[in-house]
Amino acid sequence: MSDRVVGVDVGGTFTDVTLLVDGDLVTAKVPSTDDQSDGVMAGIEKACADAGIDPGEIEGFSHAMTVSLNALLEESGARTALVTTEGFRDVLEIGRQDRPDLYDLDAEKPAPLVPRRRRYEIDERTTTEGVERPVDAAEVRAVADAIRESDAEAVAVSLLHAYAHPENERTVARVLREELDVPVSASHEVLAEFREYERTSTTVVDAYLRPAIDRYVGHLSERATDAGLPEPRIMQANGGITDAETVRHNAVLTALSGPAAGVVGANEMATAEDDDSARLVTFDMGGTSSDVSLVRDGEVERTTDGEINDRPIKTPLVDIETVGAGGGSIAWVDSGGALRIGPRSAGAEPGPACYGRGGTEPTVTDANLVLGYIGSSTSLGGELSLDEEAAHDAMADLAEQAGMDGPVEAARGVYRVANANMTRAIRSVTVERGFDPRKFGLVAFGGAGPMHAVSIASNLDMERVVIPRASGVLSAYGLLAADEKQDAVRTYQRPLESVDPDAVDSIYDELADEALAEITDPERATVTYSADLRYAGQSFELTVEVGDSFDPADARTRFEAAHEVAYGYRMDEPVQLVNCRVTATVDRDVPTIDYDATGDPLKGARDATFEDGVYETPVYARERLQPGRTLGGPAIIEQDESTVVVPPAWDVRVRDDGALVSEVTEP
Repeated sequence: MSDRVVGVDVGGTFTDVTLLVDGDLVTAKVPSTDDQSDGVMAGIEKACADAGIDPGEIEGFSHAMTVSLNALLEESGARTALVTTEGFRDVLEIGRQDRPDLYDLDAEKPAPLVPRRRRYEIDERTTTEGVERPVDAAEVRAVADAIRESDAEAVAVSLLHAYAHPENERTVARVLREELDVPVSASHEVLAEFREYERTSTTVVDAYLRPAIDRYVGHLSERATDAGLPEPRIMQANGGITDAETVRHNAVLTALSGPAAGVVGANEMATAEDDDSARLVTFDMGGTSSDVSLVRDGEVERTTDGEINDRPIKTPLVDIETVGAGGGSIAWVDSGGALRIGPRSAGAEPGPACYGRGGTEPTVTDANLVLGYIGSSTSLGGELSLDEEAAHDAMADLAEQAGMDGPVEAARGVYRVANANMTRAIRSVTVERGFDPRKFGLVAFGGAGPMHAVSIASNLDMERVVIPRASGVLSAYGLLAADEKQDAVRTYQRPLESVDPDAVDSIYDELADEALAEITDPERATVTYSADLRYAGQSFELTVEVGDSFDPADARTRFEAAHEVAYGYRMDEPVQLVNCRVTATVDRDVPTIDYDATGDPLKGARDATFEDGVYETPVYARERLQPGRTLGGPAIIEQDESTVVVPPAWDVRVRDDGALVSEVTEP
């Protein structure tokens, strides 16, 4: 790895920066901006100034952003047209014919990203066996004229069974690209996988995001070049980085860019010294939302069944559960008098009431200030001081609405409700999937995560919490540690017992070539193979690793073991091969970070409210905590980007790399 590298992650409230300069880690946190590139460049300049270097001296630049996620959540993407097989224009609307909430008679599905008036049909027919009726290029040109008149800014093409035989779809995409001056996303290029609704949805999402991603990444690349920086490498939702040009043409790959970087960073830093931390729940609490994920046997859990804003995305993703509860999430009282948190957020402007920027609504951050977990002298990002009086006023108003006894009681309620929301999210990725959370460690990061992590661990009877050194900006650190990664998939449905291994190996060879073609250094790449399998009659598959030479018997054994873990049983039914998958990876060296703490870490003390009362709690400067030292709770440990809260009955130990490990001291 280069000696001077920077990682920048854009969140809903703050933009986080980690700069590594010859083993020294410099971090920065600046407010996110409407044009995200403004915050990115401001953060890099701040970090460089703190490190005493010029941006032109940086040798590597990795980046994660929320452009795609924001566009999907706010439904602010491009005006998109869809071209599909005659008779199938309503696939997006029909979906899977399930209801969002089984017992809610008023529940509504989200409107399709492409309205019916911009869905166009082509007279063609392809089956799983091949093309029966070829495409008429003249008809495609007529459709192109109609799309041009509709003012569409992007086009998605998803023809029936194009995953198996893409000849007709290739023709349609080629003609549209010749006729139109807008990006065209073709399903066989985006997702060569069966299931018409999911394939069409993923292709539409790709088209919907492409103009925004193309503009943003192109603009950022230009600004980076002007500042003497290298072109940014972009974090994908699968947990790997790739070059800027790839995501400009495959925008759906960036759908969960930032959260994926956090999980990668958590895995690298939490397991740096502790081999027994190979089973982790990662907990990332930022300003707008909280994300949880699993690490098992040192490997980040991935899925191909993602969904954002109720819209399926079938590309490989880091498996993340998100809840709308972050430091900036607004607390409110519903019509039944119950206290609620989020999903509405105060954002960066005006921000929580305590930011002193005009915000008046109570947030989780205001509650933490009233409880004493952060103090009026605490500076967020090293710059933003807090208004304690404004936080108390906001909590007093909430207490009046909720019928509570003053601002402290309201703050305790906000803290408990926020923790309950995140506890449920952790249960959903552990208990609901057959895993006992008590056998996992919790690794906490994000600006607000370390303030809540130990209390959440207590709720789940988890006995160990790891807070990495760069916890407040860990997603940005994850960008420095992430490997380069490319995925390829192809549907190949056959009964496993009758599969020709040579035919499957041939498919894997083609997929490997496809993935390696997108890798910057194919000679250094490692290729892994996996298969989606299911019992005959099942609707969904499990993905298991297979060898580079396909063995049906071994594949069945692996599938049945995975099925038993996931569902608690195995059967004697026939097994079907559904999809072949390949991942090409180029490992990056994990950054070596020096940690050398000196000086007296004790900054003072302040009253902090915990479940069993108010304690005069010592406050420590994290950067001055020496390795090997153990502190008893209650304790508060501050750094510019985050604050660690250690309640009574827990202690905290400083590892040699600067990470904090908090463990239960009383049963």
